[in-house]
Amino acid sequence: MGAEMGGGEMLDLPEALEYFEGDEICVDVFAKYALRDNDGNIIERSPEQMHRREAREFARIEAKYTNPMSEDEIFGLLDHFRYVVPQGSPMSGIGNPYQVQSLSNCFVIESPYDSYGGILRTDQEQVQIMKRRGGVGFDISTIRPSGMPTSNAARTTDGIGIFMERFSNSCREVAQGGRRGALMITISCAHKQIETFIDIKRDRKKVTGANVSIRFTDEFMRAVEDDREFTLQWPVDVPVEQAKVTRVVRAKEIWEKFIDASWESAEPGALFWDAIIRGSPGDVYVEQGFKTVSTNPCSELAIPALESCRLMVIPLTSFVVDPFLPTASFDFKHFRKVTMKAQRLMDDLVDLEIECIDRIIEKISIDPQPKSIKSVELELWQGIRSMCIKGRRTGLGPTGVGDAIAALGMQYGSEASIKFVEEAYKSLTCASYASSIALAKERGSFPIFSYGLEQNHQFINRI
Repeated sequence: MGAEMGGGEMLDLPEALEYFEGDEICVDVFAKYALRDNDGNIIERSPEQMHRREAREFARIEAKYTNPMSEDEIFGLLDHFRYVVPQGSPMSGIGNPYQVQSLSNCFVIESPYDSYGGILRTDQEQVQIMKRRGGVGFDISTIRPSGMPTSNAARTTDGIGIFMERFSNSCREVAQGGRRGALMITISCAHKQIETFIDIKRDRKKVTGANVSIRFTDEFMRAVEDDREFTLQWPVDVPVEQAKVTRVVRAKEIWEKFIDASWESAEPGALFWDAIIRGSPGDVYVEQGFKTVSTNPCSELAIPALESCRLMVIPLTSFVVDPFLPTASFDFKHFRKVTMKAQRLMDDLVDLEIECIDRIIEKISIDPQPKSIKSVELELWQGIRSMCIKGRRTGLGPTGVGDAIAALGMQYGSEASIKFVEEAYKSLTCASYASSIALAKERGSFPIFSYGLEQNHQFINRI
């Protein structure tokens, strides 16, 4: 039998079908990330070959440093997707000589400059990243609201709605091996056109290629709680008296409109922005260019412009002893041990990504296009490379949380399940930070590290 991919392509992969014990859906998913040649032919016939490719590349990086893990040890972590699972971009891109792509899953780019040129540049930057397999997020609070004067032939601006459609349509155009790009558009709750942003996806035909979320501030939430007025304005990041336009609204009405839209269409999402910034250690490096401005499409990462992140997950179900039996338990000791090794691989992945970005920059440089055409793409990747080197951000997290809860015999949402999830995340956080400390001693800290900036940060103190 063969599995059928989403585009209708029938796959003859008996080795993979045997590997997955006859599960054709698993074969279909595997085929999306398996190594292919320049003609699209699948080279890797089973996940074992994929994991060997990944392990070989990780071991090559490990060999540069002290106390290296061996290829076999790394393969043991990856084998059967048991303990460490690199996510899509790393899975398909590590050691891939056929495609010039990034290993980063997530990117955030600069907010559009408030001009047609600025908006078009943002549009180009997002598709340049998407064609290299990355998802993109950016904030549009910088775009002036509708009805404001412009100095071009339009005389007044159309506002955010029409440009949200542009960004969404561009995302839908970009092919990524059988799927489309991924996009997050965010906006400040103080933007004068916040209601347009809230309502736009009630129309099921609009902004279908993007997720949308609102950055809610503490000030706004207190106004909702106290049922007070709140001033909408533009620009959003200046004192109210310096704003070019303002409008006073009842905060609770905006909040209720948001709740209603989210119930009706599952969007916009909510980003409690001040809490995010307070909890972000990276934001102590604002002077070095690391000011968080938006999130990636899935919204698990709030990061600065031109920052990217590579993702790996650890399946929690692999650490459940005696699953679904009365004696079921979670092996926290083994989980912490694997987490520390996974964090080493995450740091190796930064080195692998820098190599991939260098390939991208080399490819752009030798492309036979005029410099004026490829300048935006070249500057974009040079900026991403610089941020990657300076910050060396990693993205390690769990997967299968709900399945692990079930395997442990707990009801989802019960007090016992909540206690387990808290302990699991605490173990992952502390083990990955302990591993990072060991790596810093062995390999050196990331270039912009400052003990003085980090020493009193609330998140670090919690750890």
